[in-house]
Amino acid sequence: MKSRNYKSILTTITLACFLLSSKLIFAQNIAEDHIRENFKILKDVSYDTDEEQNMDIYLSKETNSFTKKITIIFIHGGGYYFGDKSQVESYINPYLEKGFNVVNMNYRLKRGIPLSTEDLTKALNYLQENNSNYNLNLNRLVVSGFSAGASMATLVGVTQNDRKYPNKLKKDIKIIGVVNFSGPVDGWDVIEKVFIDSEEESWKTIGNAFFVSDGYAPTEIINMYEPITYLDEKDPAIFLWYGGKDDQVPPKTFESFVALLKNNNSKNIVIYDKEAGHSPTDESLKTTYKQIFTFIQNL
Repeated sequence: MKSRNYKSILTTITLACFLLSSKLIFAQNIAEDHIRENFKILKDVSYDTDEEQNMDIYLSKETNSFTKKITIIFIHGGGYYFGDKSQVESYINPYLEKGFNVVNMNYRLKRGIPLSTEDLTKALNYLQENNSNYNLNLNRLVVSGFSAGASMATLVGVTQNDRKYPNKLKKDIKIIGVVNFSGPVDGWDVIEKVFIDSEEESWKTIGNAFFVSDGYAPTEIINMYEPITYLDEKDPAIFLWYGGKDDQVPPKTFESFVALLKNNNSKNIVIYDKEAGHSPTDESLKTTYKQIFTFIQNL
């Protein structure tokens, strides 16, 4: 009797898993079909000479809508060391489902934060120089990313009006909003220690590659690549999400930046999930994107 009950339970569980998997695959297929039907998709467009300097461009076929007035740029994470634009469906699909034009970009890896960040500027300048091919609105850009990509997005966003930052955007480009998921904004010295002092060799390798140095980078170099160095009231609106249990970018490194953002709560939005780690859960993403779309609507 026990054996039959066990087999029955096992069969039920197996069937439930199969049905759940089938539903997920079905939903994914629907999303992919929607994207193919509603977008012209340009894959692996090169924006410079290195093989890693490429991007996917999703051009919406919709016309006369609010979403056509905004262009979304997304940059993947991975500690400036690994990762790929093909791995960020959960972050770009909500934008595509709304009908936004989206640029999903790769950048040079394992060569340090300065070169990786420079690639965002290169990609945007390429789009401006070749916009007759894409017809994107580059005067109303929302630049977003996760982790390393989010730090890049924030840095380029807050330096577009700063003469001290060396990599310049062309004059017809304007970032009006930044959406940052867990991207470093301050305290690169703290984050370096997390990685370089780790017992995990892979983390040490990543940490030493942040600024391509053997050990900790000089303070003046670190400050140059911290968004808080450049933050002022003329910068674009910023939407920031970060977790209270992040073991890669410690929550304390956000505190000073958040305090400055909260000086203008009508412009900036901060979401602090005290139980979250470095990455938001799927459920958290759903809730957060509702807030992101309200944020964009108000830009």
